[in-house]
Amino acid sequence: MTDHNGTHRVWRVGADIDTDALAPGAYMKFGIDEIARHCLQRVRPEFAGQVQPGDVLAAGPNFGIGSSREQAAAALVHLGVAAVIAPSFNGLYFRNAFNVGLLLLTCAQAEALVDGERIAFDPAAGRIRRADGADPADMLCETVPPFLMDMVRAGGLLNLLKQRQTF
Repeated sequence: MTDHNGTHRVWRVGADIDTDALAPGAYMKFGIDEIARHCLQRVRPEFAGQVQPGDVLAAGPNFGIGSSREQAAAALVHLGVAAVIAPSFNGLYFRNAFNVGLLLLTCAQAEALVDGERIAFDPAAGRIRRADGADPADMLCETVPPFLMDMVRAGGLLNLLKQRQTF
């Protein structure tokens, strides 16, 4: 949850989190409400029930591997996750995430983040600041280009296109 200091609580997961962990196949016939209720249940059973709007997910490399299901990113948006921070992302997941308005931060040091700690981030500057002063206090990540930030702020590509539509 984002607190009065503008920080976000970290939820840690490991490497190689696949789309089936994010949007389990058994629930794909249902809507996003039901899919989100089962998000990460195999890895962090408490996640979907306890994550708060503004929380962030910190992962190991290869986040979002597996099938190209858009619901894997949409479930995190539905749960209010502010960003996913990882050293690397699957290419299809990366595209789907921004298309549905989910911010991804590519950070080589993502695995140094600790479950439950609080961070602040500036995607345009490519910087993550650890609120508790842990070392390193500042982590560098790849900057997020303005056009991708526009998609995140709009809530996804379709919303951005609707905002820009002129009659």
